[in-house]
This record gives sequence, C-alpha cells and structure tokens, in this order.
Amino acid sequence: MVTEPGGRFNSLGKTVQNAHSMPRPDATDLSPESLLQAYANGAFPMADARTGEVRLYTCDPRCVIPLESFALPKSAVRALRGGDLVVKCDTAFEQVMRACAADRDGEDSTWISESMVQAYVRLHALGHAHSVEAWRGDALVGGLYGVSLGGAFFGESMFVRPALGGSNASKACLSWLVGRMRERGFTLLDSQYANDHVLSLGAIEITADEYLERLDAAVTLDVTL
Repeated sequence: MVTEPGGRFNSLGKTVQNAHSMPRPDATDLSPESLLQAYANGAFPMADARTGEVRLYTCDPRCVIPLESFALPKSAVRALRGGDLVVKCDTAFEQVMRACAADRDGEDSTWISESMVQAYVRLHALGHAHSVEAWRGDALVGGLYGVSLGGAFFGESMFVRPALGGSNASKACLSWLVGRMRERGFTLLDSQYANDHVLSLGAIEITADEYLERLDAAVTLDVTL
C-alpha cells in the first residue's frame, strides 16, 4: 500500500506522493541533498513510465531484510560454490543501474528514468550510491544498486542475465552486500516493497512506524560501505 505520511517532510516543505495524487512542484527535485533527505524520511523516488515524471513514495507495510538472520537457500549456496562468479563493488555503477532500467521479461516500461540515472550517478560520485556486481570473466551477468546513509542501505533494484550464466547473480550480490553491511556495522537493509524473490531470501514486512524507528536509529551511525 502506498501512503502519504503527512508532516514527515515538513522541514523541506515536502510531502510524500501517493499513487493517485497530483505531483507537487518540488516532487521532481533530484538534487543529492533532496534525495538524501527523502531517504532519511522514509521515502524513495519512482518515475512514471509514460511521462518520466518522478514522484516520491513510501509504503506500509515496509519490506526489510534482517541482517542478523539472512541466509541464502542451500540450493543457491551450492550453485555459487560451484560457479565462477566474481562479485565486486562500485566498479560499474551506471552500467548496473542502466541494466536494472532495461526492459525485462517482455515488459515495456520502467520506473527508472534517465533523470534518475543521472541523479544517482551524482550520488555515486559523492559516495552515497553503490553498486554490487557479479562478473563472469569480462561479462556483467547481474547486480544491484542502492543508496547508503549512515547505517542504512536502501536497495533500489537488481538484475540478472541468465543467458550469460548469471542465474544466481542477484543472490551472490545480495549475499556479498549483507556480509559487507554486517562487517561495517550497518543495521538496516531496506527493500521497500515485498515480492516473492526477496521474501524467499528472508525478507520480512514491518509496519511503517516500526520502519521509521529503525531508520531514525540507523541514519545516525557513523559507518560507510
């Protein structure tokens, strides 16, 4: 459920958009400062596939991946041990984001607009947006990207290229990310909306109020990915 939590954005004069509301004049502000403020307040941007217009959203319940209990399915662990995937971080950020934005499974729409790609590339240059990539030789076969702020990581999207041998690439990238977050002292891995894939990897849904409590604690931590 997409919601609009009233005064959560009062310090910037902004409110979170719901799926049926008219866009506000500042809803498309994709400056680094505004994006980070949105994430700090529990919101995230998505673009209209038809118009490219970007609005801010939040959801209740919220999907998170508990760091302390995350574990890959045994079948995925066996597959990864026997494979030749190499996982790296922040070596192909824009390439990963554009792969996530590309049409998949016959769909002809995406919520990642060109303006968002450019905005997140700027965040990446500032050290707040990150990619985790799975490589098979010189081929990028899967990956994910998201935003870090304090001890919170906001997962945005992931992709796989099974035809290039990347069937387990998203699982490998997520496993690497969780390990790095544990090592560095992160406390919150946000997955926004639940879907069958992330739920199969141990994600859970919590209320928006509980999410905001966890978020407020996480963003104060002095940690980096």
